[in-house]
Amino acid sequence: MSRNAEDSKMDAYERACRLNGFIQIAGVDEAGRGALAGPVVAAAVILPTDCQIEGLTDSKLLTPNQREVLVDKIHSVAISIGTGSADNRTIERINILQASLLAMKHAIQQLTPKPDYLLVDGSKLPDIDVPSEAIPKGDFLSISIAAASVVAKTTRDRLMIEYDAKYPNYGFRQHKGYPTALHRQAIAKFGATAIHRNTFKLLPD
Repeated sequence: MSRNAEDSKMDAYERACRLNGFIQIAGVDEAGRGALAGPVVAAAVILPTDCQIEGLTDSKLLTPNQREVLVDKIHSVAISIGTGSADNRTIERINILQASLLAMKHAIQQLTPKPDYLLVDGSKLPDIDVPSEAIPKGDFLSISIAAASVVAKTTRDRLMIEYDAKYPNYGFRQHKGYPTALHRQAIAKFGATAIHRNTFKLLPD
Protein backbone atom coordinates (compact mmCIF):
# COMPACT_ATOMS: atom_id res chain seq x y z
CA MET A 1 0.00 0.00 0.00
CA SER A 2 1.32 3.46 -0.87
CA ARG A 3 1.95 6.14 1.74
CA ASN A 4 -0.96 8.19 0.35
CA ALA A 5 -3.28 5.19 0.54
CA GLU A 6 -2.25 4.55 4.14
CA ASP A 7 -2.83 8.22 5.02
CA SER A 8 -6.27 8.11 3.39
CA LYS A 9 -7.18 5.04 5.42
CA MET A 10 -5.93 6.64 8.65
CA ASP A 11 -8.15 9.72 8.35
CA ALA A 12 -11.30 7.97 7.12
CA TYR A 13 -13.05 8.33 10.49
CA GLU A 14 -12.18 12.02 10.68
CA ARG A 15 -13.46 12.66 7.15
CA ALA A 16 -16.72 10.85 7.94
CA CYS A 17 -17.19 12.99 11.05
CA ARG A 18 -16.67 16.19 9.08
CA LEU A 19 -19.17 15.07 6.46
CA ASN A 20 -21.66 14.85 9.34
CA GLY A 21 -20.95 18.44 10.40
CA PHE A 22 -18.42 17.93 13.19
CA ILE A 23 -15.38 20.21 13.19
CA GLN A 24 -13.30 19.78 16.35
CA ILE A 25 -12.71 16.03 16.36
CA ALA A 26 -10.54 14.65 19.14
CA GLY A 27 -8.79 11.31 19.18
CA VAL A 28 -8.47 9.77 22.65
CA ASP A 29 -6.23 6.96 23.90
CA GLU A 30 -4.43 5.78 27.02
CA ALA A 31 -1.16 4.13 27.99
CA GLY A 32 -0.27 1.96 30.95
CA ARG A 33 -3.31 -0.23 31.50
CA GLY A 34 -1.23 -3.40 31.65
CA ALA A 35 1.57 -2.09 33.84
CA LEU A 36 2.18 -3.23 37.40
CA ALA A 37 3.31 0.22 38.58
CA GLY A 38 2.70 3.87 37.90
CA PRO A 39 -0.36 5.69 36.61
CA VAL A 40 -2.52 5.14 33.59
CA VAL A 41 -2.10 8.17 31.32
CA ALA A 42 -4.54 9.35 28.66
CA ALA A 43 -4.26 11.92 25.89
CA ALA A 44 -6.76 13.70 23.68
CA VAL A 45 -5.65 15.36 20.43
CA ILE A 46 -7.45 17.58 17.95
CA LEU A 47 -5.67 17.73 14.59
CA PRO A 48 -6.39 20.17 11.77
CA THR A 49 -8.44 19.14 8.75
CA ASP A 50 -6.56 16.93 6.26
CA CYS A 51 -3.59 16.65 8.62
CA GLN A 52 -0.99 14.07 7.61
CA ILE A 53 1.92 13.08 9.85
CA GLU A 54 4.33 10.75 8.10
CA GLY A 55 5.09 7.57 10.03
CA LEU A 56 2.28 8.00 12.55
CA THR A 57 0.64 4.77 13.70
CA ASP A 58 -0.17 2.86 16.87
CA SER A 59 2.50 3.87 19.41
CA LYS A 60 3.12 0.22 20.33
CA LEU A 61 4.50 -0.36 16.81
CA LEU A 62 7.03 2.47 17.12
CA THR A 63 10.43 2.62 18.74
CA PRO A 64 11.05 5.10 21.60
CA ASN A 65 13.08 7.30 19.25
CA GLN A 66 10.33 7.27 16.62
CA ARG A 67 7.77 8.24 19.26
CA GLU A 68 9.91 11.13 20.47
CA VAL A 69 10.23 12.49 16.92
CA LEU A 70 6.52 12.07 16.28
CA VAL A 71 5.38 13.66 19.53
CA ASP A 72 7.26 16.82 18.58
CA LYS A 73 5.55 16.80 15.17
CA ILE A 74 2.16 16.27 16.81
CA HIS A 75 2.71 19.20 19.18
CA SER A 76 3.78 21.40 16.26
CA VAL A 77 0.62 20.79 14.20
CA ALA A 78 -2.16 19.95 16.69
CA ILE A 79 -4.97 22.41 17.34
CA SER A 80 -5.12 21.22 20.95
CA ILE A 81 -3.65 18.49 23.16
CA GLY A 82 -4.87 17.43 26.59
CA THR A 83 -3.48 14.85 28.99
CA GLY A 84 -4.90 13.23 32.10
CA SER A 85 -3.89 10.48 34.49
CA ALA A 86 -5.07 8.27 37.30
CA ASP A 87 -2.52 7.11 39.85
CA ASN A 88 -2.08 3.62 41.24
CA ARG A 89 -4.22 4.34 44.30
CA THR A 90 -7.10 5.43 42.08
CA ILE A 91 -6.61 2.30 39.97
CA GLU A 92 -6.78 0.18 43.13
CA ARG A 93 -9.93 1.95 44.29
CA ILE A 94 -12.06 1.95 41.11
CA ASN A 95 -10.31 -0.69 38.89
CA ILE A 96 -8.12 -0.18 35.84
CA LEU A 97 -10.92 0.19 33.28
CA GLN A 98 -12.70 2.92 35.23
CA ALA A 99 -9.37 4.63 36.00
CA SER A 100 -8.51 4.61 32.28
CA LEU A 101 -11.86 6.17 31.40
CA LEU A 102 -11.40 8.77 34.16
CA ALA A 103 -7.96 9.67 32.80
CA MET A 104 -9.50 10.04 29.33
CA LYS A 105 -12.21 12.34 30.72
CA HIS A 106 -9.58 14.53 32.35
CA ALA A 107 -7.58 14.69 29.11
CA ILE A 108 -10.66 15.70 27.10
CA GLN A 109 -11.48 18.43 29.62
CA GLN A 110 -8.07 20.01 28.98
CA LEU A 111 -8.81 20.65 25.30
CA THR A 112 -9.29 24.18 23.96
CA PRO A 113 -11.31 24.57 21.81
CA LYS A 114 -13.70 22.01 23.19
CA PRO A 115 -14.24 18.98 20.93
CA ASP A 116 -17.59 18.40 19.31
CA TYR A 117 -16.89 14.71 18.58
CA LEU A 118 -14.65 12.07 20.15
CA LEU A 119 -12.96 9.08 18.54
CA VAL A 120 -11.97 6.83 21.43
CA ASP A 121 -9.69 3.81 21.22
CA GLY A 122 -11.25 0.62 22.57
CA SER A 123 -14.79 -0.51 23.24
CA LYS A 124 -15.78 1.73 26.18
CA LEU A 125 -16.46 5.46 26.33
CA PRO A 126 -15.63 7.96 29.08
CA ASP A 127 -18.52 9.58 30.93
CA ILE A 128 -18.55 12.98 29.23
CA ASP A 129 -21.24 14.95 27.43
CA VAL A 130 -19.69 14.93 23.96
CA PRO A 131 -20.85 12.78 21.02
CA SER A 132 -18.43 9.87 20.92
CA GLU A 133 -17.52 6.72 19.03
CA ALA A 134 -15.56 3.78 20.43
CA ILE A 135 -13.19 2.21 17.89
CA PRO A 136 -11.47 -1.08 18.77
CA LYS A 137 -7.83 -0.92 17.59
CA GLY A 138 -8.50 2.72 16.81
CA ASP A 139 -4.84 3.67 17.24
CA PHE A 140 -4.20 1.78 13.98
CA LEU A 141 -7.29 3.13 12.18
CA SER A 142 -7.56 6.83 13.09
CA ILE A 143 -4.86 9.47 12.76
CA SER A 144 -6.30 11.40 15.72
CA ILE A 145 -6.30 8.34 17.97
CA ALA A 146 -2.79 7.39 16.79
CA ALA A 147 -1.61 10.89 17.73
CA ALA A 148 -3.22 10.54 21.16
CA SER A 149 -1.58 7.13 21.53
CA VAL A 150 1.88 8.60 20.93
CA VAL A 151 1.28 11.53 23.28
CA ALA A 152 -0.04 9.27 26.06
CA LYS A 153 2.82 6.79 25.67
CA THR A 154 5.61 9.37 25.62
CA THR A 155 4.07 11.28 28.54
CA ARG A 156 3.88 8.13 30.63
CA ASP A 157 7.33 6.87 29.61
CA ARG A 158 8.92 10.16 30.67
CA LEU A 159 7.18 9.92 34.03
CA MET A 160 8.38 6.35 34.57
CA ILE A 161 11.95 7.43 33.78
CA GLU A 162 11.60 10.01 36.56
CA TYR A 163 10.44 7.22 38.88
CA ASP A 164 13.53 5.24 37.90
CA ALA A 165 15.66 7.87 39.63
CA LYS A 166 13.49 7.65 42.75
CA TYR A 167 13.38 3.83 42.78
CA PRO A 168 16.69 2.81 41.15
CA ASN A 169 16.44 -0.90 41.99
CA TYR A 170 13.41 -1.64 39.81
CA GLY A 171 14.49 -0.88 36.24
CA PHE A 172 11.59 1.47 35.47
CA ARG A 173 13.66 3.18 32.78
CA GLN A 174 13.79 -0.11 30.87
CA HIS A 175 10.34 -1.65 31.31
CA LYS A 176 8.24 1.43 32.29
CA GLY A 177 6.44 -0.58 34.97
CA TYR A 178 5.26 -3.43 32.75
CA PRO A 179 5.44 -7.07 33.95
CA THR A 180 8.83 -8.14 32.61
CA ALA A 181 10.98 -10.80 34.27
CA LEU A 182 13.38 -8.05 35.43
CA HIS A 183 10.54 -6.15 37.05
CA ARG A 184 9.09 -9.18 38.83
CA GLN A 185 12.55 -10.17 40.08
CA ALA A 186 13.00 -6.68 41.56
CA ILE A 187 9.61 -6.87 43.30
CA ALA A 188 10.49 -10.28 44.71
CA LYS A 189 13.81 -8.99 46.01
CA PHE A 190 12.90 -5.48 47.22
CA GLY A 191 9.12 -5.58 47.68
CA ALA A 192 6.50 -3.27 46.20
CA THR A 193 7.03 0.48 46.07
CA ALA A 194 4.54 3.25 46.74
CA ILE A 195 3.70 3.37 43.01
CA HIS A 196 2.94 -0.33 42.55
CA ARG A 197 -0.65 -1.43 41.92
CA ASN A 198 -1.29 -3.79 44.80
CA THR A 199 -4.53 -5.10 43.32
CA PHE A 200 -2.53 -6.44 40.37
CA LYS A 201 -0.72 -9.78 40.41
CA LEU A 202 2.76 -8.48 41.11
CA LEU A 203 4.38 -11.90 41.39
CA PRO A 204 3.56 -15.20 39.68
CA ASP A 205 2.39 -18.09 41.85
